[in-house]
Amino acid sequence: MTQPATSARTMALTVRRPAPRDVLELLKPITWFPPIWAFLCGVVSSGQPASGHWVPIIFGGLLAGPLVCGNSQAINDWFDRHVDAINEPNRPIPSGRIPGRWGLWIACAGSLLSFAVGAALGLWVMVATLVGLAAAWAYSAPPFRLKASGWWGPMLVGLTYEGLSWFTGAAVMTSTLPSIPVLIVLVLYSLGAHGIMTLNDFKAVEGDRQTGVRSLPVVLGVRGAALFACAVMALAQVIVAIYLVQQGLLLSAGIVAFVLAAQFALMPKLLADPAGRAPWYGASGVSLYVLGMLAAAGGLGGHW
Repeated sequence: MTQPATSARTMALTVRRPAPRDVLELLKPITWFPPIWAFLCGVVSSGQPASGHWVPIIFGGLLAGPLVCGNSQAINDWFDRHVDAINEPNRPIPSGRIPGRWGLWIACAGSLLSFAVGAALGLWVMVATLVGLAAAWAYSAPPFRLKASGWWGPMLVGLTYEGLSWFTGAAVMTSTLPSIPVLIVLVLYSLGAHGIMTLNDFKAVEGDRQTGVRSLPVVLGVRGAALFACAVMALAQVIVAIYLVQQGLLLSAGIVAFVLAAQFALMPKLLADPAGRAPWYGASGVSLYVLGMLAAAGGLGGHW
């Protein structure tokens, strides 16, 4: 009798342990690209050669993407499991593929591992990692749950995904604070990313309404939110281009102006059907936005 009972308990534990593929889905690899790209912009903007820095660059990229960003997705999915049960019931936690409190344990373990890697990469990277982790928890977890605000939530995500990742890339290369021009440009692009995050909220409008999340598509309506997102993204790039001209970086300024003009050409199609075409604009207009980031970083780093 003892052996079958023990076997049953072992089998139950085995069944309840999440599969690696479900953990990977929880960490949403598709979301890692923006912070990794911003991290690489930071590397480029530092003006330092990559040779001799490959180890910190690789670990810094892992920190920005799979660790801090992936961990933020786990945190968000755990505290959003009731919203996902409406919007995306097949997600790992609401579907039961990650059972019990495994989602929370993964989020806690990811935070500890992210801090350890950040600390190993130097003081300023550790500071950026701590800020990023604090922002991830404040965004999703009570009592702050800043994602409930369509104003503060997207701003926080933009500052962390773009700004902190860029900061980390520069700090990895120099072990010091980035220069003032780099800080100014990364902050401007981070503020503009508020629009990117607002477009991302279109996929969850119904669930947000039902659960009291006041995203901008809920507060302003889908067209109003789309107009706001386009205006914020455009304004940030206009200011960046003007600042680059003032710094004598005419080629970078010209590239930023060119990609902005291309975005203006795409915006009418987005505004004709904001909810339906937000993913399309994310693949087209947002791609142009981040190309401008790299052009600005190249100028700041003295690469052209």
